[in-house]
This record gives sequence, C-alpha cells and structure tokens, in this order.
Amino acid sequence: MALTASTMLPLGTKAPNFTLFDVVSEKELTLDELKSDTATVIMFICNHCPYVKHIQEELVRLAEDYIPEGIKFIAISSNDVENYPEDSPELMREEAKKWGYPFPYLYDETQAVARAYDAACTPDFYVFDKSMELIYRGQLDDSRPGNGKPLTGADLRGALDDYLKGNPISDQQIPSQGCNIKWR
Repeated sequence: MALTASTMLPLGTKAPNFTLFDVVSEKELTLDELKSDTATVIMFICNHCPYVKHIQEELVRLAEDYIPEGIKFIAISSNDVENYPEDSPELMREEAKKWGYPFPYLYDETQAVARAYDAACTPDFYVFDKSMELIYRGQLDDSRPGNGKPLTGADLRGALDDYLKGNPISDQQIPSQGCNIKWR
C-alpha cells in the first residue's frame, strides 16, 4: 500500500454530476437524486484499504450525527476490482450491510467519477454546499492506523459545524491520506 494524499480539488469547484450503481439498493442513482438542499458529503472509500477500515465506525457515527441536520452522505468506490476483487460490488454490499451504512455505497466501474473529482486516495472527502460548490476537502481527522491518535472526525465535523452555523470554513485544510485509488 502506498500512502497517498488527496489532491485538494480547488474550493468553489462545482460537483461533477454522475449516475452510479448503488450496491445496496441495486439501482442506478444520480447525484441530483442524492444531493441535499443543505450540504452533501462525498466520500471515496473502498473495502480493503486499512485507512478506510480504521475509520469505518466514525464514518457511520458521523453520518448518523449529521443526516438529521439535513446533510446527505454518499460513498463511492472506484477501485479496479479485477486486481482488487475484495472491492467488488458484491463485497461492497456485504460491507455496507455489516457496518449499517446509512448512506448509499456506489460503484464507479469506469473510474470516470473518481477522475472527475480528482480523487487520489481512500478515504478522500469532499463537502459541497447547497449550491453544490466545494467548501471542504481534506482529512476526517489526524488519526491513522497505528499512530495512537483517537478517531474523532474533528476536521470534517468542524467544517460541517461551521457551515451549519453560517460561519466561514477555514481554507487551511489538511489533505486526507490513505491508499491510492487502484487505477486500471
């Protein structure tokens, strides 16, 4: 596994549209169907990455805390499943059910959505405002597998809290780090 940092898409970028297969509902879903009139969090994750495994409990907790505030969460896996079969749609479905994901888990088979978002690693987080303009991209918090720091979601929670309170979100955002997306 190669430690990779997110590329930090420019703030203000409009969310690229997509239509992807949701492995849980087994339906094609569009960003327009899934987005929120409040804010939308898009997360590039996968099944096998130790960085994602490390944060799964906090991802569920975070979504459960903010969904009642009107924020929608969308998870996307874009990894090459031929070389990384543990990231297949069937196993994605199992993982979503095991963890009780309260958000759709979408499969980006062509990897076009990851490229459109300039996603680089798993996990990679993007927060879009009600106009679907990027207001945060960066790390969940500073906890990593083996570093002993508690998993709190502090950075992402701070951005969401500031947004909900109408406060400016600092543009001093720390890139997420994790496994590189497994490109074909």
